[in-house]
Parts: sequence; structure tokens; C-alpha cells
Amino acid sequence: MLTVANFNMHCGIDGWGRPFDFLGTCEMLDADVLVLEETWTPERDVAGGGQAALIAATLGYQTFTCVMAEGRRIMPQPGATEAWMPRPASADRNRALYFDCVRPLAPATLGMARYREAEAGHWGIAVLVRSELQVEGTRTLHLAPLARDRVRRAAVVVDIQLDGRPLSVIGTHMSHLLMGSHRHWAELRHLLRVQARPDAVWSGDMNLWGPPLRALFPGWRQAVKGPSWPAAKPHSQIDHIIFRGALRAVSGEVLPAAGSDHRPIRARIEPA
Repeated sequence: MLTVANFNMHCGIDGWGRPFDFLGTCEMLDADVLVLEETWTPERDVAGGGQAALIAATLGYQTFTCVMAEGRRIMPQPGATEAWMPRPASADRNRALYFDCVRPLAPATLGMARYREAEAGHWGIAVLVRSELQVEGTRTLHLAPLARDRVRRAAVVVDIQLDGRPLSVIGTHMSHLLMGSHRHWAELRHLLRVQARPDAVWSGDMNLWGPPLRALFPGWRQAVKGPSWPAAKPHSQIDHIIFRGALRAVSGEVLPAAGSDHRPIRARIEPA
């Protein structure tokens, strides 16, 4: 039996920059494989590995990471309310994260105190595997840049053994359809045929609903079904754990809000 969990951490802060207990959430998930999106590594802690390394060292994981962007994470802002973030959320003056690695930000944004006072660092994904599990190989599949996307997308593949059977676990954070992510879906459809084992579990913030995801990837099945975003009052499932091959899902669940704008999800999977 393999317990797989997924959590988009939003860099450990809410939309006002207030930190939450992401370490406690990861411990509560009690997963053999933990896939994290939007992990944060401050510029001053690059050698230490940031949040993913802290989780791995504290909870006993091997960690496999990929930096997808450089940018800034805001500090706690005055005037915070019970709402998760100020509105309008898309306005530069209200953003919690700023990415300046692919295209330059507007001069007005660079001049804001909110941006100037923000913490510089690296934003990415991580696949954490229990130390007791044997890792046989790992690789990062980089995807072609999208003209409208501000970050570099990739998938992290880790090969392990499940009850003596070879298995790949995959973590990713996909872009929105409005940014042209259909190109990435086509790339991954090919890459996962040749770069992942026939038995595979893929987890991540897909920024896509279940029905089109299943249509794009025939042969993959959903282990979890239920709305996961936005965390306070979820109406859409864009966070997924899907699998293929001679595997079956024993259980799957969307868990309560834990501080991020995404709810964590978890599934238990075993050989069919």
C-alpha cells in the first residue's frame, strides 16, 4: 500500500503574507510520497534547501526538487482581515507572489513598497519520498516555455519499488489553459510514455478539471474526486492524484483547509 498526498503550499503564506503551519500539515498528511507545489526557498537559504528541505529533514523524507521561478514573497501586510487575501486578487498591488524570471515586471510594480520589501527567493515543486522506500532513479522533465507564462514548467519523476514492483511517482504544477498549457499536456503525454514506468502515480496542481484531464490522458484514472480550490469554499477540483497501470485506488479524499488557497488531497494506492 502506498499513501500519496498532494499540497499546493502557496509558499507557506496566505494572500496577506501571514505564515501558516505547513510543516504541521505535511506531518498530518502522513504520506509515503508527498508532492508539493509552490515551495519556497529564500535567497539567503539556497544552500539549506528552503521549505522542502525542512520538511524532509523533520519528517524523514528523501527530497527531489525543481526550481521553476525566481521572484519575491511578500512579508505580512497591515490591514489584514479574515479573508484569505485582499481583492481584487489579480491586481499587482494585492499579489502575494511576484515572478520576474521570464519577463520583466512593470516599472510601477517594481516601484511598489510591497514589492521592494518582499523576500527574494526561488519557487518550485518537490517530490518527497519516505526514507524507508528505495529510490532507483530520478529525472526532471523540462517543458517548453509558454509565451504567456511567467514561470518555467517541469515534471519531477522518481522511480521506486511498491511491494517489489517498479513504480514511478511524478509531481508537477501545470499552467492555466489561458496561458496555452495544451502544448504542455501534449508534451507530457509523450514524455510520460517514455520517461515513466508503466505503473505510475502522478500528482499535482494541474490547473485543470477532472473530465478534460481524463480525456487528455486516456488510461489514467483519478484516485481523488472532490473540489479542492479555493480552500475556504471550494467549487473546483484542480488538484489531482491520478494513476495508470496495474494499480487500484483503495481510498481518496480532499482534506480540510490548511492555510493555503488549495486544500490538500490524499489517496491510498496498491497493486491491482
